[in-house]
Order: sequence, then C-alpha cells, then structure tokens
Amino acid sequence: MNEDSPTAATMPLSAQMRRGDLFTGKCPSREVLTHVTSRWGVLILVALLGGTYRFSDLRRKVNGVSERMLAQTLQWLEADGFVLRKSYPVVPPHVEYSLTPLGLEVGNKVEALADWIEESLPQIMEARRLIADG
Repeated sequence: MNEDSPTAATMPLSAQMRRGDLFTGKCPSREVLTHVTSRWGVLILVALLGGTYRFSDLRRKVNGVSERMLAQTLQWLEADGFVLRKSYPVVPPHVEYSLTPLGLEVGNKVEALADWIEESLPQIMEARRLIADG
C-alpha cells in the first residue's frame, strides 16, 4: 500500500461501506457472506450448479434441510441476486429454482471450497482426533 492511499482507519465509514470492507461492523457484505457461506447456502448453491430444481427435489438433494430453512435460504439467495425463482401459474403450484449468472460465479467459488474440504477431510479428521486425544 503506498503512502497516498487511504487505509480503512482513515477512510470515512460510507467509503468503507461502498468499498465492501468486510471487517467493518456494518458492512453489507457480511450479510451476503452469511447467506453464501451458511451450511445450507453452500449446499443449495452447489446443488443448483447441477441445474434447475423444483422445491421438493432440491429438498431431497440437500438431505437434512427443513422445509422452513430451505425456503428461507432460497429467499436470501434470491434477494442477493444468486437464485432465480420461476413460478408457473398452474394447480398445484409449480416453482423452479436455478442460478443466475452471479449465482453461477459464487456457486463455483463455494464448490471449490467444498471440494477442498472433501479432499482434505482425512487430515482434518486426524487433526480433530489429535486434539481430542490431548
């Protein structure tokens, strides 16, 4: 960082917020980060990388998520611009969920993190065992 560039400490809060300073307490990016990196947010985004799903199919795909939590997480991800909800005017109601272009971007990023966790799971489990064994 050069001497002429402002640091977070010298920047007005409004400038930090526009910049998306994640370490600022009221930064709106924190809420988005919570939605994307929550257990269900990650799993839903990765599932939707596989294509379009109806609500019940997505619930089966993301084993363990309650109907309420799935609906809430989908609403958050839709509000953040990551998920597209398409409702068809039929009886019974038919609703489909898919990723927007922005959702594809973030989905690929969280999928990379999920893949890393899966690949590193033996080392992670060994570290947990060592801690537990004292």
